[in-house]
Amino acid sequence: MNLGEVNTLRVLRFTSVGAYLGDAEDNDVLFPNKYLTEDLDIDSEVDVYLYRDSEDRLVATTERPLIDLYGFAYLQTKAVNYFGAFMDWGLEKDLMVPFKEQKLKFEEGRYYLVTLQLDEATDRLFASAKVNRFLQECTEDFDPKKEVNLLICEQTELGVKVIVENKYSGLIFNNDISRPVTPGQRTTGFVAKVRQDGKLDVRLDPTSYAKVSGSAEKILEILKTKKFIALTDKSHPDDIREALGMSKKTFKQAIGNLYRERIIRLEKDGIYLNEKN
Repeated sequence: MNLGEVNTLRVLRFTSVGAYLGDAEDNDVLFPNKYLTEDLDIDSEVDVYLYRDSEDRLVATTERPLIDLYGFAYLQTKAVNYFGAFMDWGLEKDLMVPFKEQKLKFEEGRYYLVTLQLDEATDRLFASAKVNRFLQECTEDFDPKKEVNLLICEQTELGVKVIVENKYSGLIFNNDISRPVTPGQRTTGFVAKVRQDGKLDVRLDPTSYAKVSGSAEKILEILKTKKFIALTDKSHPDDIREALGMSKKTFKQAIGNLYRERIIRLEKDGIYLNEKN
C-alpha cells in the first residue's frame, strides 16, 4: 500500500465502523462508513487515497487532496501551534508543516507555497515550504513549440518564478508576461532555454515564427479597422498587454515583420497602416 497515493484495493470484509480493504500482499486498511456506497460488495475494487488520521492510523478515503505526493501547491494555513502550521489540503486531517520546514513563520489564514513529502523513516506525510530543496536541476532538452505545465509562484524584480512540470525551477521575464498571472495559478507555457545552472527560462507564448505571424495578423486586423495604434517600441509592456494581449517582445517582433513588408509605417505617436493596404 502506498501512503500519499491513490491505491486500487479490494473489499475484504465489512464491520460496524466500515469496510476493510486489502492489497495483493495481505495488507489491510480501514475504509470508514461515511465513504461506503451501496454497490460495494466483498471483492469489489475501489480507488482510495491513503493517509494517516488524527490518531496516526492508516485510513482510506475517496476524497482527493489539493496537492500530489512530491508535488507543489499553494495551501491555506488553518492553524498554528507549538508543533507547526496546519494546512487545508482538502482532507479531514490537516497537513502539518513543521517549524523546521518553514522559511518564515506561517500565519493563520494566509496561503503558502509548499511541497508534499513522505518521511520514509517515520512513514508520515508532511509539507515543506523550503521548496527549492526538492526541485531538480534540469538536464533534458525541451521543444520550444511544446507546451509544459506551470505553477505560478512569486513575483521578483526580473519576472515571475514558476515551477515547470512539477519538478524544475523556471522564470518568466517581465517582457514575456503576455497575460495576467497570480501565485498558485496553474497554466501552460513554453521553455525557451535551459540554463547552465539547470533552471529554465520560460515564456507564456510560443516563440516560433507562427506565433509572431499570428501576432502580426492581429495587429494588422486592428489597423484595418482603426488605421492607427497608439503604441511604439517605447511603450510600457503593461500598455501593450492591455491593448493587444501580447508581450512587448512579441509586439516588437510582429511590427518589425510588418514594417519590413512595408505594410505599416512607424511614427513617434504610433503605428499607421500604409495607404496601399
